[in-house]
Amino acid sequence: MRIILLGPPGAGKGTQAKTLAIRLNMPHISTGDILRQNVSKATDLGKKAKDYMDKGLLVPDELVTEMVGSRIDQPDAKKGFILDGYPRNISQAESLDSLLKARNITIDKVFDLSASEAVIVQRLSGRLACSGCNANYHIKNMPPKKAMICDNCGSKLYQRADDKEETIKKRLEVYKKESAALIKYYSAQKNLQEICADKDAEIVLNEMVGFVSGR
Repeated sequence: MRIILLGPPGAGKGTQAKTLAIRLNMPHISTGDILRQNVSKATDLGKKAKDYMDKGLLVPDELVTEMVGSRIDQPDAKKGFILDGYPRNISQAESLDSLLKARNITIDKVFDLSASEAVIVQRLSGRLACSGCNANYHIKNMPPKKAMICDNCGSKLYQRADDKEETIKKRLEVYKKESAALIKYYSAQKNLQEICADKDAEIVLNEMVGFVSGR
C-alpha cells in the first residue's frame, strides 16, 4: 500500500502520517526528514542540497524527487510507504508518477485532510515550542505542567512567529492556491479521499485505516 497525505498547516498531517505508519507497519517518509538526513550524512544528494540551502535557496524539485526515490528503494519501503510533505505541487506529482512508473508501482490512496479555518487557527495559534530541546506543546490541548516552561528540560517555551493568527491565515491562502491543482490532479486519478480533520485525531486515524482496509 502506497499512500500520500495532503493537508493544510494545522490539519495534523505530520502526526497522522506517523501514527498511520505505525498502525499499518510501514515507513513514514517525510521530505523534511530525508532532506535533513541526507545533509547530516553528507550523501551526494545531501551535499547538492546543502549548496542550495547555504545560499538561502529552495532545494529544486528534481533533487527532492531524487531523495524520495532513493528512500523508497530501501528494503523497508518495498511493501509500502506513507509520503508526508510530498508532492507539494503538480511538477512534483508528475515527477513522482514517473519515478514510480519506472519501478512498476503506483499510489493506492491519497488522503486530503481538510480542516476549517477556525479549527486550524485554534490549533496553530496555541502551539508552543521549547527553546532548548524543541519539544512541542499546546496552550489548550497539551499544556506544560508549569506555564511557559518545558517539562523535559526546563527551558522557556515560545510561540513561533508563523503561528500568529494573521500569519496563519496568510499561510492558508497560499496553501489553498497551491493545493487546488494538486487535489484536482489526484481526483482525476480516482484515488483521492477527503477526510475531515476537524474531528478527534483517533477518529480521523480510524477513518483512514477503514478506507485502506476497504471497510
